[in-house]
Amino acid sequence: MSTNILGIETSCDETAAAIVRDGKEVIKNIIYTQIPTHTLYGGVVPEIASREHVLKINQVIKKALSDADMTWDDIDAIAVTYGPGLVGPLLIGVSTAKALAYAKGIPLVGVNHIEGHICANYLVDKKKDRKNPSSQDPQDDVKPPYMCLVASGGHSHIVRVDDYTKYTIIGRTHDDAAGEAFDKVARAIGLGYPGGPKVDKLAREGNAEAIEFPRASVGDSPYDFSFSGIKSAVLNYLNGAEMKGVLVNKADVAASFQQAVIDVLADHTIKAALDYNMKTVALAGGVAANSLLRETMKERAEAQGLSFHCPELIYCTDNGAMIAAAGYHEFMDGRRADLYLNAVPNLKIGER
Repeated sequence: MSTNILGIETSCDETAAAIVRDGKEVIKNIIYTQIPTHTLYGGVVPEIASREHVLKINQVIKKALSDADMTWDDIDAIAVTYGPGLVGPLLIGVSTAKALAYAKGIPLVGVNHIEGHICANYLVDKKKDRKNPSSQDPQDDVKPPYMCLVASGGHSHIVRVDDYTKYTIIGRTHDDAAGEAFDKVARAIGLGYPGGPKVDKLAREGNAEAIEFPRASVGDSPYDFSFSGIKSAVLNYLNGAEMKGVLVNKADVAASFQQAVIDVLADHTIKAALDYNMKTVALAGGVAANSLLRETMKERAEAQGLSFHCPELIYCTDNGAMIAAAGYHEFMDGRRADLYLNAVPNLKIGER
């Protein structure tokens, strides 16, 4: 018998709800993005994000059910992000999920946002599956154990996925996350918000070997990251050029910066996979949508005889489907949240 999970995600600036069957098949995925609103301010304003979530969350949930042609009787559990993230936005999702779970008599499951990103690797779009059910994309078959790089605006982790609900952090950033570095460099070269996609696009026009930016390592921690140095190196390069009156090729800056960050992300992840005898590496998080990162990880993984997996682009950014997928596995493990569930903005991977 199938299990349908409604996933709710409001950890930052996307109001999202989705229905996923058996932790894999995406029945409907609805995302309301606030990017146009926050672009005016050059980044996410938590108070504005919270108000936008209040205005949109009921509409997004209703649309997910309606478009899936389902009622609440078809939903076996409600999964909701309760951390990490911005506390105001998180509270909107958690409060809504608790109210619905209580009113409808449906079990509630709390989900770690980062673990949700990892579980995006299991998702398969229902329409694509129906179109050619006999032909499955090889990356749809990813199963633990494997090594996963989680790279986003707030997190950069190398995680060993031991099982569907068991995670071990192998490496982490000591300062800026990769996505944060992308946003800051994008702002410095005048690209604006959101920085990641804009740097990725501009870098295609530049020469990645034009400028030598540092590839930082962290002492005796071969799997850890540090991106504050490369961010400072870019700012120093731009300031130096301005002082000398030298014209800056922004595309070369973007390409050289991006290459330096991706070299470190890919090399550390592949090393971790080999050192821990993993046969598979995967990507997760918003930075996983970066075209060069996807290409580089695939090439370097396959060169070492490893299989490579990454979610479809729509499931790299924040979405309800990944929360439903993670919630499914928590639900099947027997975990339930009560009505005292609260937002935990600094929730760590693996915490329960």
